Amino acid sequence: QVQLVESGGGLVQAGGSLRLSCAASETLFGRYHTGWYRQVSGKQRELVAHIASAGSIDYPDSVKGRFTISRDDAKNTVYLQMNNLKPEDTAVYYCHAQPTRGASDGFWGQGTQVTVSS
Repeated sequence: QVQLVESGGGLVQAGGSLRLSCAASETLFGRYHTGWYRQVSGKQRELVAHIASAGSIDYPDSVKGRFTISRDDAKNTVYLQMNNLKPEDTAVYYCHAQPTRGASDGFWGQGTQVTVSS
């Protein structure tokens, strides 16, 4: 199974930026759909960005224009660039990889905390 290791979280002021990284143990292009999710304790996990195995990208309205997902195939790494951060962006951020074929539920990273101060 693919393993995912996240990094880049931290404490920032409102209006600041962070770049999260998710390093995969194998190639993602053509093999996995990947996404970034966030979760506040006690609340449901929310999709914030998705990139399909072939490269198509989708965002929810809450982050459009502020967040950018990208993939570096040479490094097997997915990034989430977060700009103009708001206090409501505070959450634990997770990456997820879903095989394009098969019955697997996919694989999660360990999560990284993002805290935005007001």
